[in-house]
Amino acid sequence: MLPITGMAAEPAQAQSGHHSVSDRTIATDNHQMGQASGRWEGSPEGTAFSEFNHRFAGLCDVVFGLAELGYALQYPLPLWNRLVLPGALGIVGGFVLIWSDHDAWPIGSLGFSETFFGQDREIIEHKAYGFMALLVALCETLRRLGRVRHPMWAAPLVIATLAGSLWLFVHSHGDHPAIAKIQFQHSLLAIVGIGAALAKGLASWFSGISPCATKRWEVAWAGCVIFFGLLLLVYSQ
Repeated sequence: MLPITGMAAEPAQAQSGHHSVSDRTIATDNHQMGQASGRWEGSPEGTAFSEFNHRFAGLCDVVFGLAELGYALQYPLPLWNRLVLPGALGIVGGFVLIWSDHDAWPIGSLGFSETFFGQDREIIEHKAYGFMALLVALCETLRRLGRVRHPMWAAPLVIATLAGSLWLFVHSHGDHPAIAKIQFQHSLLAIVGIGAALAKGLASWFSGISPCATKRWEVAWAGCVIFFGLLLLVYSQ
């Protein structure tokens, strides 16, 4: 019986090993085919990529939100503290333009025209967010250095914050299996962003009416920005 058992077991092990190798091969092929057919959304790699991007942006938001809070509370801070916001927005804008989508220009297989003028709405929206952040960074740099002084130069920050927040309600998520969870998080971010935009608008354009009220609105603006950043830091799919 022992020799028979041994002989029977050996082909069984070989067959098991063969199936194991085959299963791994099939799994790898399916994974590659899934990515090739656009199923990057929801894959472990795609999830990690997206979460990293959101959390990096969240870290930048928290940093410039804290800088804005220090200014609102009138702490004795160095003058360069006022440039933290445009600096952080510039970093976020450049990061999003380069790294927002794994298959988009300049890091992916899609060319420039396919990325910016193609049919993928999610990619186009991400790039638009990047351009908005860079535009606001430029305007805020000029404003905070005293190169421009008209109150309307505060408008790009307020309008971009409001528009970007409203956009989150309808932002495309591609064919993602966790779309309900993502939409909920984006909606929450949108609500906080709208509050930030309204607070900044009131602080910027009604500063001459009541300095005390202006200070409260500036604190509210900074608080919303920090909260927005914290939500991005805990973002998950």
